[in-house]
Amino acid sequence: MNMRNQDTRSQILTTGRRLTAKHGYIGLGLGILLKEASVPKGSFYHYFASKEAYGCALLEDFVQEYRERLGSLLTHSALDARTRFLAYFEDWHQKQISPNPEDRCLVVRLSAEVADLSADMSKILQLGVAEVVAHLTKTLEQGIAEGSIDSIDDPAAMAEMIYHQWLGASLVASLSHDDAPLRSAMKATKRLIPPG
Repeated sequence: MNMRNQDTRSQILTTGRRLTAKHGYIGLGLGILLKEASVPKGSFYHYFASKEAYGCALLEDFVQEYRERLGSLLTHSALDARTRFLAYFEDWHQKQISPNPEDRCLVVRLSAEVADLSADMSKILQLGVAEVVAHLTKTLEQGIAEGSIDSIDDPAAMAEMIYHQWLGASLVASLSHDDAPLRSAMKATKRLIPPG
């Protein structure tokens, strides 16, 4: 793909990310997306075979960006593993309460929306979640090994449970327009991951 084509595709995805964060996937009409991105309809179909193919590309782009951010949060060499683990969820909290919808996690925003809509989009989200849980598990294991986290019988199950807790807290916080569920999730996370 040449640079001009890549720029147009990126423009569609960047604009789409902003609009999807605000309106959701179902609520985003193709006409609005194309108008905001200043792209003709024919160009859209040059890059994406359908709205679902566009949705898959949007999620793949988000997962890649998230993977890079996750790596920098959970591998910060100056911090012990427990501090890195908790910092990840502090960052989650701050992003979920941001006034800018683009800062919020698309996994939280789109999980329920695409679950029954698109098997391909659901698979991308599932793989992204599995990757996050694997990173969190590794961080817990590092913390136990270095002594910053007290012994945990099953770090993988703990990482998955905490991640699911945060997904639920984020959904309730969105419904209530209050970050109390996120604050509660942080307290629970600190209790579940005692210092070594």
